[in-house]
Parts: sequence; structure tokens; C-alpha cells
Amino acid sequence: MDDWFPLLLSLRVATMATLVATTLGIALAYLLAKGRFRGRGLLEAIITLPIVLPPTVLGFYLLTLLGVNSGIGRAWERVFGGPLVFTETAAVIAASISALPFVVRTARAAIEGVDSRLEALARVAGHSEWHVARLVTLPLARRGLAAGVALGFARALGDFGATIMVAGNIPGQTQTLPIAVYDATQAGDYGTAHVGSLILAAIAIVVLLAISQFADRRI
Repeated sequence: MDDWFPLLLSLRVATMATLVATTLGIALAYLLAKGRFRGRGLLEAIITLPIVLPPTVLGFYLLTLLGVNSGIGRAWERVFGGPLVFTETAAVIAASISALPFVVRTARAAIEGVDSRLEALARVAGHSEWHVARLVTLPLARRGLAAGVALGFARALGDFGATIMVAGNIPGQTQTLPIAVYDATQAGDYGTAHVGSLILAAIAIVVLLAISQFADRRI
């Protein structure tokens, strides 16, 4: 593969998307694990939608939400002087939404697995809920949180359907590696497609091995 831009762009987009999905995802996971409120099930269903929706459908809804005729799209264009769709930022948004449910579901399971007696002891010692979360819950759930972040990164790196819908396929601008693989296949350039596919597969294997090794480590 002569042009390494798609790989570099994919890594950059996946990194930014993972930061967004991690920040929002852990907060949502904690809310779902500890909160009891009306609409909790609906919130969980909405968060899970990117897993079950066809990627093109998710991309269509994002395109409708962020396009030049939407409120968000018009506001973005007024502030930044250009459209939001068909940009690297749009690719980050698409990858973030695709990665979010993987972070939330894994992090929520880890948070729910923390011994509630340890949290209760921290409360008895006079700590606020914020300090209980920061000093007890999240540190004890760190393996699950790390696994969620890694899965989110892998999902963001491999996103195709939603990304191509809202960011397009512009070589040198928004063409990520999965899209470049698709392009190469369509053009009959199977050598490039093989290389790109092997790179994506290798990164995914490294991420999964890292999760497995981290989970097997003793505290």
C-alpha cells in the first residue's frame, strides 16, 4: 500500500472517537449501573441502537441530524464557515457513536461487579457519592473499563457504514482505511485491499490480545 493516509486518518479518528466515547460512555455506564429513574430502559435502548441498526441506517440518521439543512449543520456552518458533513470531524462523530455502546455495556458490567459493601464502607466513612465513585468504584472496575475502551477503539477504527455516509469517501481528506479497502476492492486492486485488510485485522487481534492479557492479570 503506497498511500498511508487512510491508515493515519483511521488511527487519528479512532483515537479521538475513543476519547469521546470513553468520557461519555463511562458516565453513562455509571448512571445506568447506579441510577434508578424513569426512562432508564429507554436510555439504555437508545445507547444500544448503533449495535443493532444497520450501519447505513445509522449513517442516514446522522446525515439527517448533521447535514447542511439541519439545525446543527447550519449552526456549525455559521460558526466554522463550512459544513460539518464530509469532514474529518464528521468521521469522528460517526466513529464515536459506533464505539459508544461497546464502552457503555462493558463499563456498566464492570461497575455493577464492584462489591457494594466496599462502596457502603466508603459512604460510612463520610465520602460523597462522587468520592466513592472516584476512590472505590472506578478503580475496582478498571479492568472492565479498560476492556470497554479497547473494544471502543477497535470498533471506531473499523467503522465503515456510518462513516462513509456522513464523512464521504474523499481521498486525502476523509477516506479512512476501511473505506480505502472497499475502494480498492471495487477497483480490482486486490493487493491494496489485502494489505489494508491485514492491517485492520492485525490491529484488532492486538487489541483483543491486550484485553485478554489484562483480564488474566492478578490484582
